[in-house]
Amino acid sequence: MTAPAVPPPPPSVETFRVGRLTVHAVQAGGIRLDGGAMFGVVPKPLWERRIPADDRNRIGLGMRCLVIEHAVGPIVVDTGLGNKENARFADLYALDNAGTEGRTRLEDGLRAVGIAPTDVRLVINTHLHFDHAGGNTWQDASGTVRPTFPNARYVWPRGEYHYATNTNERTAASYLAHNFVPLMEAGLVDEVVGEGEIVPGVRTLATPGHTPFHQSVVVEDGGETLCFLGDVCPTAAHLPLPWIMGYDVEPLATLESKRRVLRRAADEGWLLMFEHDLAVGVGRVAHDGKSFALVDAASRAG
Repeated sequence: MTAPAVPPPPPSVETFRVGRLTVHAVQAGGIRLDGGAMFGVVPKPLWERRIPADDRNRIGLGMRCLVIEHAVGPIVVDTGLGNKENARFADLYALDNAGTEGRTRLEDGLRAVGIAPTDVRLVINTHLHFDHAGGNTWQDASGTVRPTFPNARYVWPRGEYHYATNTNERTAASYLAHNFVPLMEAGLVDEVVGEGEIVPGVRTLATPGHTPFHQSVVVEDGGETLCFLGDVCPTAAHLPLPWIMGYDVEPLATLESKRRVLRRAADEGWLLMFEHDLAVGVGRVAHDGKSFALVDAASRAG
């Protein structure tokens, strides 16, 4: 069987404004995950209309990261997969994230907007799965694992680290210790409890379900709001409330998190950023009384 064509990835960097803040959607690479796992109980004839599968039942996904130009210095939200995994891993997930100089497309995207890894002052993780926190660290030519952003503090939700380091048969494959343990051991981590402001205009929003401690990140300035959804709604195809990933450990909690975030986004006109969608980076949603739908997916380049 010939694999169906996958939409080409969007530009590696899309730049737009949230009030006075300049933000960038940086594509950290491509990955393929099992379509059935990505859509849970939704039948394949339904989800495949939106994102076609290849001959190994995998669908093409991005790993979009949010970069905020802030007064405290550049802030990076989620970090893609990093450069530490072996060839077997790369084949399993059809990984396409290699950048230049032994780094990844995330670092290349940062460089394109004039930001070096040493410039970054804050990294916020929605959770610690390998495709969201893998770029927290990098492996140099000697095989040594180092912080990707050596001058940054790393922020993730309290409880997530314990969950990531005390896995079971269901969760172990999603958490790779070299993405986060070296940072905790080096004292570079701040853990946040619940919801709150990290720096002026940037706050966390508890959206449990995918993991018990999953969080989304909200950027607000000048009356405008952007919500980086993380895995509470990984692609625009997941906007229907019951379209929830099989990877989610608490799917009914995801359902309520999605309902709450999407309702507020529709009511208040939030921009939403979809981390894993190859075709749709940002957009707004509306509710027609029955369901949520994308109503504005125009790129905000500028």
